Amino acid sequence: MTRFIVQFILAVAVAISALPTDNSTKYVGPENGNLVIVGGGALDDSILQRFINLAGGNDSYIVVIPTAQGDPSYNQNAANAGDFRRLGSKSVTVLHTYDPETANTEEFVEPLLNATGVWFGGGRQWRLVDAYAGTLTEREIRAVLDGGGVIGGSSAGASIQGDFLARGDTKSNTLIIGDHQQGFAQFDMLNVLKYKPGILGISINENTAIQVSKNDAEVFGASYAIIYDGTYWSRDGNDANQLPDPSGLFYFLREGDRYDLGLRKVIESS
Repeated sequence: MTRFIVQFILAVAVAISALPTDNSTKYVGPENGNLVIVGGGALDDSILQRFINLAGGNDSYIVVIPTAQGDPSYNQNAANAGDFRRLGSKSVTVLHTYDPETANTEEFVEPLLNATGVWFGGGRQWRLVDAYAGTLTEREIRAVLDGGGVIGGSSAGASIQGDFLARGDTKSNTLIIGDHQQGFAQFDMLNVLKYKPGILGISINENTAIQVSKNDAEVFGASYAIIYDGTYWSRDGNDANQLPDPSGLFYFLREGDRYDLGLRKVIESS
């Protein structure tokens, strides 16, 4: 499944590496559109509403892909689809297959042609890789973002947006996205970064998200996101929530905090 994460738009965007030495890369996030990367758990309506707003509000056309969950089949309320309807989205379609041949057909991708937002549900991200890598579905999801739409996801739907994944792309290991940061006590990303010190790590707590556009990543939601880049910053000071080993330094970001993915630093409030 070569280059899936970077090329599956998803990574779009957040393929983050060391700063380029030339002008070949203008942004490390998506130049058009937005990513909404959610840490998992039960989600407040405010997170889903922001996704809807970025997709066009009540006139949005949202495609929900629940494939990561691994169920044999899904109804039209799967993976937050029912919530998007309840919150006023004009059109919500659940799109699913485990078969890459099906995912490579014009008939299957038809709902994506008018989509303004694509949402990935939780589960196991490798199921998304196995089903959609290198297919017309991948191409049309990318087109949604290129057209100014929004790609979002929770839990596995968040993790798939990093370019360091088991069974994903191992050739451009520049970013990891972790989820359920507090809920599952998953500060384990530090162990990975110990062996891959050049990687920029992003961990997002449950019911919390980051919105990514161009080089700007803004945190919103109930808790926090952690940026692992070898430094430490928190507006809460050193008593922030249950910090791991202090040798693992990171930015500790809450709602309204912003981080420059290109310069790798917090954007201080003016």
